Amino acid sequence: MYSKFQTAAVARTGHAVLMAGAALALTMTAANAETLRWARVADALTMDPHSQNEGPTSTLLHHIYETLVGRATDGTLEPRLATEWAISEEDPSVWVFKLREGVTFHDGAAFNAEDVVFSLDRARAESSGFKALHSAVESVSMVDDYTVHVKMSGPSPLYVQNLTNTFIMDKGWAEENNVVEPQNFAAGEENYAVRNTNGTGPYTLVSRDPEVRTVMAHFEGHWDEAPAVTEIIYTPISEAATRVAALLSGEVDVVQDVPVQDIARLEQTDGIKVTTGPENRNIFFAYDVASDKLLSSDAEDNPFKKPEVREAMALVLDRDAIQQVVMRGQSQPSAAPLPPFVNGWTEEMNSYDAPDYERAAALVVEAGYPDGFTVNLNCPNDRYLNDEAICQAMVGMLSRANINANLVSQTRSLHFPLIENWETDFYLLGWGVPTFDSAYVFNFLVHTREGSYGSFNGSRYSNPEVDAKIEQLETMTDLEARDALIAEIWDQVMEDRVFLNVHNQMLAYAMKDNINLDVHPENQPKMATVTFGN
Repeated sequence: MYSKFQTAAVARTGHAVLMAGAALALTMTAANAETLRWARVADALTMDPHSQNEGPTSTLLHHIYETLVGRATDGTLEPRLATEWAISEEDPSVWVFKLREGVTFHDGAAFNAEDVVFSLDRARAESSGFKALHSAVESVSMVDDYTVHVKMSGPSPLYVQNLTNTFIMDKGWAEENNVVEPQNFAAGEENYAVRNTNGTGPYTLVSRDPEVRTVMAHFEGHWDEAPAVTEIIYTPISEAATRVAALLSGEVDVVQDVPVQDIARLEQTDGIKVTTGPENRNIFFAYDVASDKLLSSDAEDNPFKKPEVREAMALVLDRDAIQQVVMRGQSQPSAAPLPPFVNGWTEEMNSYDAPDYERAAALVVEAGYPDGFTVNLNCPNDRYLNDEAICQAMVGMLSRANINANLVSQTRSLHFPLIENWETDFYLLGWGVPTFDSAYVFNFLVHTREGSYGSFNGSRYSNPEVDAKIEQLETMTDLEARDALIAEIWDQVMEDRVFLNVHNQMLAYAMKDNINLDVHPENQPKMATVTFGN
């Protein structure tokens, strides 16, 4: 059953060695219509459902926990723990959620409105990676066992779009295990929910060895139809060649992150098929535009504060070369720091100029750096498709303007805290937009870091006028006026060169040819939807 308040925002979107050793332990039995062996480049950072708003983490957790509403493969909203949602007829600032009855948590506890109130409040906590999604929420209240009211600071017609990755926990379990507050991941905190789970999802957590192997089994008490896959063996394999070798040798059944250099070969391999599609994610560089002095630079001031330097960096970025050489065609070059799925994207934002290295070098001199300057470039090496290679290419391009970038490449579990803790001057990041609306980008990446805003604003960008406009978006009911305001914000963000976007990422899943699994625009495949057969 779909709500009439599924808003217009949705309508607008359409090693080459065999694995051995304990670190890559896999079951060696042949796959069947019950067990699915799933490999991808990265593991979940935590099992705490409100700690990290991060792709691989949410993807794994979607099998164990559930949300009030979900996102279908075609981008539309679908009912999960909520069966209906609508804005209250009595108060336009209140969202009313009708909950699914007869749902139980994995430990047998009954699901009800008390759990939803607790979970939405927990997701708004200071240590939550999801708090910016709920910044306009004033209170959450239980009307009866299966009705919840969410009171907003004003009319908020698009709020339901923010709920597709906000998981629901059992209040009693959280209290019993002292996990009322989310894990503070950036501070290195541990809690019981980091390694233990109790959701309502289609699968229960059987065993977990972080960065090695996670096993999940079908929850027979789940409210939905029983899936074809009754056991999932999830194995993170960081090396691209090893992931492919595991698929070809039959040790895994599905590889989620197919290296771009292997797509054509796999498409021509008997017994293997590849599905592809664009991802709701853009890849970009950002830099500290506010500090007086950079942490890693030999410059006496902050070159990134100067518009000439930011323009020079834009002029050396050769997006087409990265697409052709690094990505083997598996990207959509773009200057727009949001995917084309998202409300607010325009062709004008998407366009970019050809590189001009001579002009870029002159701009660096004009900015006061006749001998150029050095700076560290922080880059993950296990998160996005060819992320380290993109950074390596950028290092060479920057050198053409006498900007000497020292590449510091490391795992994403170390990389992301650098951004959250403001310990990087210059970095690569990818950002998906699960709400399919620009406000998500603004709330996390553009707004000044304060309160629930700006948790991933590693650039330190701060513009009070832009902040005020961002906050205004949350309670605008005139969607045409709201779109106009979004355009105003993007005009300023693009003028200020807050981001240096590279491309929108493409996705490829490879699997045995008897497995049917569509590419999901959020790169969140649901193994409960897998079917078997050619």
